[in-house]
Amino acid sequence: MTASTLHVPTAGPGAGDPVLEIENLSVDYGYTDDATHVLRDVSLTLHRGEVLGLAGESGCGKSTLAYAAMRLLPPPGLITSGSVHFTDRDGTRTDVLRQSDAELRASRWQDMSVVFQGAMNSLNPVFRIGRQIADGILAHRPRTTRKEALEQAAGLLEMVGINADRARDYPHQLSGGMRQRVMIAMALALDPQVLIMDEPTTALDVVMQRQIVEEIADLRERLGFSVVFITHDVSLLIEIADRIAIMYAGDVVEDARAQDVYRRPRHPYSSALLHSFPPLRGERRELTGIPGAPPDMQRMPPGCPFAPRCAHTTDVCREVRPALGPTALADRGEQEAARRVACHLHDAAAGRGGGSLPAGLAR
Repeated sequence: MTASTLHVPTAGPGAGDPVLEIENLSVDYGYTDDATHVLRDVSLTLHRGEVLGLAGESGCGKSTLAYAAMRLLPPPGLITSGSVHFTDRDGTRTDVLRQSDAELRASRWQDMSVVFQGAMNSLNPVFRIGRQIADGILAHRPRTTRKEALEQAAGLLEMVGINADRARDYPHQLSGGMRQRVMIAMALALDPQVLIMDEPTTALDVVMQRQIVEEIADLRERLGFSVVFITHDVSLLIEIADRIAIMYAGDVVEDARAQDVYRRPRHPYSSALLHSFPPLRGERRELTGIPGAPPDMQRMPPGCPFAPRCAHTTDVCREVRPALGPTALADRGEQEAARRVACHLHDAAAGRGGGSLPAGLAR
């Protein structure tokens, strides 16, 4: 298979429809009464052709959410509730969590695929990279001959900017950026509709990060797959993502268009993250870190998990966990109405508590 044989979508009905719907997904680590609740009723929707960014500090549940959606959670991870619905190009809707093992094996890498964090650890060091890509093709398409699979692997390498001659190289013979491109080629080998990327640029220098991001954007334009892009770097997501979901302590605390998150964050945590890196343009401003540390997931405080670190905490924040919903400024237009945020400040400003939004959250 070469790039020209992959499915290239055309404009028409269905563009922008949901392709992956995660509803009220909860995950525990452990099987006893003292299990750690690492995801709590998380709901997200990925639309066809969209890049959805997941951002937040380490341990907030980003990777757990992605692996749970593909049923790749290692023990003792356990999905305790919720659903994950995948919608095929023909409109067929399937609950991934209810698939049999055989159905799941057939679906993986054809419907949804993943680029794992740490390419060197994801590739087998004793096999040539061309063979590793070809083995995945043969596992799903047994009528393909090994020669054809190797030719397809070479075409996939060229598609991601690697000379086909390098198909005979071992992983240790490639640079970090090239290994990451191999992982992308492997993930795209069966023409998936959803590509989950778990911090694909974390171990790379800024020049290689830029090249990888541009490669992903170009491939998405050409092939039309949807992307879930996981990273700590909010500034990177602003550049590549259509929409960003900010996660904190196992919850989604804000979900909005990337530019809206960047220019008008509504949750105090989103605002704090954006003030933790310097702007590339405009006036200089003082960088302010986020005080304290994320909560211990085994000893979650009552109320809002961000309350101990938030400058706008009220009594209700310490007692009641906020639900993800519309902002207090939803009447400002369609884009604002589509934004969701989990913060009592917006409940109060909307008339349920009699308060008003701080200036930085009401621009």
